[in-house]
Amino acid sequence: MQAEDIPRIVIVGAGFAGHRTARTLSRLLARERVEIVLLNPTDYFLYLPLLPQVAAGILEPRRVTVSLAHTLPRVRLVLGEATQVDLEERRVHYTGPEGGLGELRYDRLVLAVGSVNKLLPVPGVSEHAHGFRGLPEALYLRDHLTRQTELAAASADAGECAARCTFVVVGAGYTGTEIAAQGKLFTDALHAQMVRSGPGNGSGWRMRDTRPRWLLLDIAPRVLPELDRRLSETADRVLRGRGVEVYTGTSVREATPDGVWLNNGEFVPTRTLVWCVGVRPDPLVAGVGLPVEHGRLRVTTRLDVRGHPEVFACGDAAAVPDLTRPLSASAEGARPDGHHDGHGGDGFELTPMTAQHATRQGEVAARNVAASLGHGTAHPYRHHDLGFAVDLGGVQAAANPLGVPLSGPLAGAVTRGYHLAAMPGNRVRVAADWLLDAALPRQAVQLGLVRSWSVPLDTASPELATFPGAPNER
Repeated sequence: MQAEDIPRIVIVGAGFAGHRTARTLSRLLARERVEIVLLNPTDYFLYLPLLPQVAAGILEPRRVTVSLAHTLPRVRLVLGEATQVDLEERRVHYTGPEGGLGELRYDRLVLAVGSVNKLLPVPGVSEHAHGFRGLPEALYLRDHLTRQTELAAASADAGECAARCTFVVVGAGYTGTEIAAQGKLFTDALHAQMVRSGPGNGSGWRMRDTRPRWLLLDIAPRVLPELDRRLSETADRVLRGRGVEVYTGTSVREATPDGVWLNNGEFVPTRTLVWCVGVRPDPLVAGVGLPVEHGRLRVTTRLDVRGHPEVFACGDAAAVPDLTRPLSASAEGARPDGHHDGHGGDGFELTPMTAQHATRQGEVAARNVAASLGHGTAHPYRHHDLGFAVDLGGVQAAANPLGVPLSGPLAGAVTRGYHLAAMPGNRVRVAADWLLDAALPRQAVQLGLVRSWSVPLDTASPELATFPGAPNER
């Protein structure tokens, strides 16, 4: 059998959906004459839920990056970013890490490109805000928080000191809530170190009169608006008890080099604006030329595309009908095509863009791809939520495993246990870092990895590090 006769499965993206698809296929087709190719900009899978702990100095960066080569046997990794999908020729065109162009022929294609930062038309945000979707951004934020605290301690101006110790997070979803919760603990520790340094260098006296100030903003009426109200109330109570100022029904009207204007007319002097308003599907999806729903590729319940049974999609890139959430009759009738405000067709809502759904869709996509090649039987995607967990730093968390609401240390233990179980590698190293963090003070030093450059906010490739010409650190 010639190489051209061997079926080739190309998976684009190695996030939660893509990694699980590749891993499941490598197991299901281990003894078959099939080539599995994974196209991804980096050589690792990034465990996004623990990025706030990297930014807060709890975990080292490599703990949340899982080697693709070590966890995906019998899968060929191609480093690159997909730029175009040719459906007629069945080829994926991509750009390599050093700018070279390439293409991959496929017999089966799985699009699992995930999502990127969502930008809103707010003046100054793209120039002055920092996103939070990749490892470079987490490392940048850790350096930035450390640097601002150190510069505040060295400043002789009380106003500048206060502005550098003020941190604004926009978006009170999972990421924004965890960044505010973890960041407040981190900067409080940095502040305490500066105060303990004493009058020998003058910073101790200056910092005693200025406490780190964190603001968490969201246009919604409560934090974590997508979760059960009890989890939202738990998170709100922990945040406020820690000193985080929670502004609901509020957003940013304009961002400037010296601060942000809120839509209530208030000006907040700050050097830190973290943008966590949500995500949107990777722009590649809209360019494929297939029907989309709010930027997500429309698929059947079996995760393949109508009219193109060789193309599958899963995760944030796919508009997957949620068989556990049928639409009401009034919602179905809202539009002639059966769609309603981002809901799916076939009488069902769409699955939300979460890691839990992406991982399980990757499993189903892999089984259905294998079935399309004659191995096994295809099945529709159906998944009941197992619950949610939000790490609030220290021993605090909000969780509802199997619908049981938990808070405090018990929720914290459940949350960390869930993350260890969900990670495809590095479990021992992550657990070791948690133990060390509980026993030893964090090392508050700048790593110097991003130096004076900011990580771009609007990028479809958040794993790429820094680019010349980005705005200077202030």
